[in-house]
Amino acid sequence: MRRDSLDDFLTFIAVARERSFTKAAAMLGVSQSALSYSIRTMEERLGVRLLTRTTRSVSLTEAGDRLFRSIAPKLDEIASEIAALSALRDKPAGTVRITTVEHAGETIIWPAMVGLMRDYPDIRVEIIHDYGLADIAADRFDAGVRLGEQVDKDMISARIGPDFRMAVVVAPSYFVSRSRPVTPEDLADHACIPLRLPTGGFAPWEFRKEGRELKVRVHGHAAFNTLAMVCQASLEGFGLAYLPEDLVTYLLEQGRLVRVLEDWCPLRPGYHLYYPSRRQHSPAFALALERLRYRD
Repeated sequence: MRRDSLDDFLTFIAVARERSFTKAAAMLGVSQSALSYSIRTMEERLGVRLLTRTTRSVSLTEAGDRLFRSIAPKLDEIASEIAALSALRDKPAGTVRITTVEHAGETIIWPAMVGLMRDYPDIRVEIIHDYGLADIAADRFDAGVRLGEQVDKDMISARIGPDFRMAVVVAPSYFVSRSRPVTPEDLADHACIPLRLPTGGFAPWEFRKEGRELKVRVHGHAAFNTLAMVCQASLEGFGLAYLPEDLVTYLLEQGRLVRVLEDWCPLRPGYHLYYPSRRQHSPAFALALERLRYRD
């Protein structure tokens, strides 16, 4: 690719993000006429119109939107990698703030951040457990972590964990006087321990088998907003729990819990870290991202 072509792409991305030639020109430190010439030259070279311009607004055409969504994340990733290389020269410092669900925080993020903070003592890490979908920009987080299908399409995302299964478990004593559920619908006749969400409701239990998908609303005598308490209550025989498989494997092996509805619990998409493409991230965050990135 010619250098002038790359410059044109960077100019186009600036206009597409700002939706204004005036703001983009000021950000790039060039005149509006020079910027307009670059865009026009690029459109002529590509043979398609990328922007629709009026005296009051700038919008993307279908071709422009496709080009923007295709190249902007890649150029942002290049900029992030360059920042990470700079961090090798400059001593990285500062705070990395991540909002995440409890499971990912304890099993993926914290183990990775332990090594990061030992290697770079001037980096601080804040991990905030939250089952709501936080506005990471408004709440001043560097990034958030959610399951793959929950990541907003206007965010850059990076996989940080493998696919995993959920498990429906309970203490063996629970079934002394009860029959085991065979289908998710049978849970209506059982005491269950739901996870309370910040919105006030309970997280549904999700199942899938042979193309059939179900979201079941459960009820019982106890509810909690942490997985650890849900697990403890289930161990003490207060009802069925819906927990990540890796959190209860050793309890199943010890016979302290038993599993039901296993054939209804397929793999779920792994956790992804997501962050806004427009934010200039610190060298500390670039290092954290590199430590968290999942590699098969």
